[in-house]
Formats: sequence, structure tokens, C-alpha cells
Amino acid sequence: MQNRKLGKSGLEVSAIGLGCMGMSHGFGPASDTKEMIALIHAAIDRGVTFFDTAEVYGPYTNEELLGEALQHFRDEVVIASKFGFDLKGKKQTMLDSRPEHIKESVEGSLKRLKVEAIDLYYQHRVDPDVPIEEVAGAVKDLIKEGKVKYWGLSEAGVKTIRRAHAVHPLTAIQSEYSMMWRSPEVELLPALEELGIGFVPFAPLGKGFLTGKIDKNATFADSDFRSTVPRFQPENLEANQVLVELITKMALAKNAKPAQIALAWVLAQKPWVVPIPGTRKLERLEENLGAVDVELTHDELSDLNEALSKIEISGHRYSAEYENRIDK
Repeated sequence: MQNRKLGKSGLEVSAIGLGCMGMSHGFGPASDTKEMIALIHAAIDRGVTFFDTAEVYGPYTNEELLGEALQHFRDEVVIASKFGFDLKGKKQTMLDSRPEHIKESVEGSLKRLKVEAIDLYYQHRVDPDVPIEEVAGAVKDLIKEGKVKYWGLSEAGVKTIRRAHAVHPLTAIQSEYSMMWRSPEVELLPALEELGIGFVPFAPLGKGFLTGKIDKNATFADSDFRSTVPRFQPENLEANQVLVELITKMALAKNAKPAQIALAWVLAQKPWVVPIPGTRKLERLEENLGAVDVELTHDELSDLNEALSKIEISGHRYSAEYENRIDK
């Protein structure tokens, strides 16, 4: 496994991390704890050092899973978690990044993760009711106290990023990015390069679509959030197969899997980009990690990008409810 540094922060992690949300939350019923601990250990054996979770995944149970799985590997791994949701249902927006709530949240996360400090602590979603300067100040205090080492934002707009970075330097921004969702290329990636901030794409496989395993006949359980996502409605799944066909064609030429081409494309964008694909299967884990060995030439990238520019993706990436939480 290769390593990468997240921007100018000096935080070094494996070139591909492991997004752990789906083990407990969001993609149907939670998986067996022992099986997921074994999978996390398999990832460590294969060189993965970067593990992503959040307070809201479960809620709480995903952090507990990582706490149990990683307790004997603390010096070998980087753990990222997130704050910012109102888990007690007191606010209509479901968001809560008040400084007092952040300081309450970190205590719970530290306990569940069985750590003295969280390596990378993200604001999960920008809270429109709390100035980002107050959020940055609260996290800066936690860093001074030794409870957090580095911090970041998730799905934040460039203006918010600049304001937060001015209070205390950001290490990473986490946002969706893949061949299926290239919006970050317009403003976000140039700003991150300018500021020296790393980029951690979630859903780099298009929430599973870019693996080539999902077609118009796919069905999703009510507990799988994709059941509410417009992009995963049958008509859009069918329309977007043209993207899978493009990736599959390149995969055949490179003796690789479609998922590896999709991840290799993300890795090729910038040396400070670290995708965090999630999985619950060892076979998929090994397949994803194999992407670091798939080298796309300049001509291959150009051909892919030219073809991608001609493909119009059908269906929004979020339901209207989720879209309203995104900072622009």
C-alpha cells in the first residue's frame, strides 16, 4: 500500500482508506460485529491505515465497532470521526454545531473509540445557525486540550472553508467525488490546492454503482438510503449504464475491475486526494485496494475525461431533504 499526505498538514495515511459507515448504517441492516472486526483487521494487514466513521452512524454503533476493532492498533492507524448532528431530535434542521454541543460530542466519541485523541475530526455538515468561526474556535480549543489532532469539514462550500481555515488550518475536506459526481472540480479542488488542504472523497464508487454490479433491476431495502435517492431509481440506473460501459471497456483493456478503474481515476486527480470506499466484503476490499496498482497513463486519463464530459448523469445524488443540508 502506498501512503499519501493530506495537504500541507503532514498527516500521512494510506492512499486508500476504509469508509466504515455501511458496516453499521445506511446500506441495509447492520453487519455482524465479529465479521466486520475481522474485515477491519484484514484491511490493516493489507496496509490500510485510514478509517472513517461518525457519531451519527448507527447512531454511535459504528464508532463502538471501530473502537473495539482498532484498540490494539492505535499507534498504527488514523481514525477520522465527525460531529454536528442533533441526535436528540431537538432541532428541526437536525444539525447542531454549537460549541457546547461539539465539546459534548467529542467526549462521547473518545469513549466509544477508546482513544485519548481523535486524529481527524470533521464537522459532518455545515450548520447554518452557527457561524463557522465559532465551530473552528471550539475545535481549536479541543486541539489545544489534546483531544483532537487535526480537523476538517464535510460537504462544505469554498467560502465556508476559507473562513474556517482562517481561524485554524484545516487538514482535510470530505465530499462526494467520483466519475459520477465531478462538481468538486469546479471550485473546491482549486481552492484546496491553493490552501494546502487534503481532499477525502466519499462515495468514490458512486455509492456502489460504478462497480458494475447494479442495474435497473436492483432493489434496495427500506433501511438502505439509496432507496430514496433519485439516482437509484430504475429509469436513472438504466440511463447511467453508459458510464459503467465506459469504465468496463477501460477495465478490460487494463486487465482490471471496473471499481479499480473508477478508484484509479480518483487517485490520479491529485497526490493529496485519498478516497475512502466502503465495503462489507473481503473480496471487494481487496479489489478496491488493488486500484493503487492500476496506473492510468496521461492519454488514458485524457480519453476517459473526454468521454466523461459527454455523459450526462441522470438523477440527483440526494433526496430533496438531504440536498437542503449541503453548504453551497
